[in-house]
Amino acid sequence: MKIKSAVFETSAPDLDAAPRWALPEFAFIGRSNVGKSSLINLLAERRDLAKVSVTPGKTQLINFYVMNDRWSLVDLPGYGYAHASKQERTSFNQAVAGFLAERRNLACVFVLIDSRLPPQAIDLEFVEWLGQCRAPYALVFTKTDKQSATQSRANIALFTTQLAQWRPDLPDIFLSSAKTKRGRMEILGCIAAVLDGKNRAAN
Repeated sequence: MKIKSAVFETSAPDLDAAPRWALPEFAFIGRSNVGKSSLINLLAERRDLAKVSVTPGKTQLINFYVMNDRWSLVDLPGYGYAHASKQERTSFNQAVAGFLAERRNLACVFVLIDSRLPPQAIDLEFVEWLGQCRAPYALVFTKTDKQSATQSRANIALFTTQLAQWRPDLPDIFLSSAKTKRGRMEILGCIAAVLDGKNRAAN
C-alpha cells in the first residue's frame, strides 16, 4: 500500500465525540514510551504527523487521521503510566476502553510492545482484556534496532508463550523499527488486506 495522503482530522476525548463516519479504522495503542508516534510517522512517511514527545504519556486524546481518503488511523492514549493527574488518567483510560469495546467501524487494533523488554504484566493483561472486544488485534514489537535480533526473538518468544495460555491461535505479529523502517510494508500490507476483505464482503 502506498500512502498518498495522511491528514489529521480531529481529536476526541471519548467515543461520543468521535467522528460519525463509515471509514474503517485501524487503532494503535501501547504503553507509554513504546514508540507509537514514531511508528505512526513511519507508516505515513511524515516526520511530524504524530508529535513525538520526550514526556511519556503525552497523548491524552483519541486522535483521528484520514489516510488515502479511504481509511482512518486512530492514535489512542497509552495504557498504564501517563504524565497526567490520577483523575485524568482514569478518565481517558475509560474513554479508551469504551472506544475499543464499542466502536463499530474499528477494523483492527495494533498493540505496540517494546521488544527490548521481557513480558510485562501490564501488556499481557491489556492483550487478554482486548481479546474480549469485538475488533481483531495484532501485535507490533517496536524498537527492534535497539538490541540484537537474537534478544528480540527471545523476548517475543517469551511473550507469545504466555499469550498462548489463553489464546492458542496467536494473532498476527510484526517487528518494527522507526530507524530502519522495518515492519512498515508488512503493517500496511495487513491493513490493505483487511480493506480488500471488507470490499469483497460489501460486493
